[in-house]
Formats: sequence, C-alpha cells, structure tokens
Amino acid sequence: MHTTIHEMLRANPRAADKAIPKLLSDCADTCSECELACNACADACLAEQQVASLRRAIRLNLDCADVCATTSRIISRVIEADSAAMAALLRACAAACAACASECEEHAPHHEHCRICAAVCRRCQQICELALHQHFSS
Repeated sequence: MHTTIHEMLRANPRAADKAIPKLLSDCADTCSECELACNACADACLAEQQVASLRRAIRLNLDCADVCATTSRIISRVIEADSAAMAALLRACAAACAACASECEEHAPHHEHCRICAAVCRRCQQICELALHQHFSS
C-alpha cells in the first residue's frame, strides 16, 4: 500500500536509498494509527462505569499517543537526521507502546477498545524496533 507519506518520502530528491523511506513511511503510518487508537481508547475508558480502575490505562494511552505523534512527525524527516536522536526516539516510542499495550491487555477481556488498542500498540512497538535495528543502531 502506498500512502501519502510514502509518496512524499520517495519524492524527496535527497533520499538516495528508497528502501529506507518505505520502512520509515510504514513506521510513520503505524505511529499515526497508534496515536489515534490510544486517544480513542483513553476516551472510551473515560466513558466506562468503572473509570477509576482505568486511570493507569488512560494515562498510558495519552502518553503513548503523544510519543507516537512526535515519532511520526520526526521519522518522516529523513534528510540529515541525527542517528542518535532518531534511535532514542524510536526506543522511547517502542517503550511507550509496550507499556500501553501491557496495560490495555490486562483490561482487554472486559473492554474491546483496550483489546484493539493493545494490538495497535504491539504493531507500533514492533515496527519502531525494526526501524531502530535496521537503520539507526550502531
């Protein structure tokens, strides 16, 4: 699937290795999807009867959404990227996604929105780790 971000990265005249932009566009897309899922999950948690038991999930949803949004924006800038900063960002995003996924998995048996969110967070964690290992680790 060719997304707009993939087309933009391929159109960049200084993006010499076309394999890197594809992985990075996949990462940016997944991070954006995860951001939206986490925000929606936090909102759904707030609508639950037992909202107090979901406080940690809400907090982790919001934190993960913010980290994913930042990662998506920064990872789509491929020219003259600082490898150490990119690696740190991808590690932070993978960690935020892992924490959110773990918490949402605990609530998944009772809340469908948590099940969906956990799955998206795990996908985002995996692609951030893949991008980190393939392109930004020394």
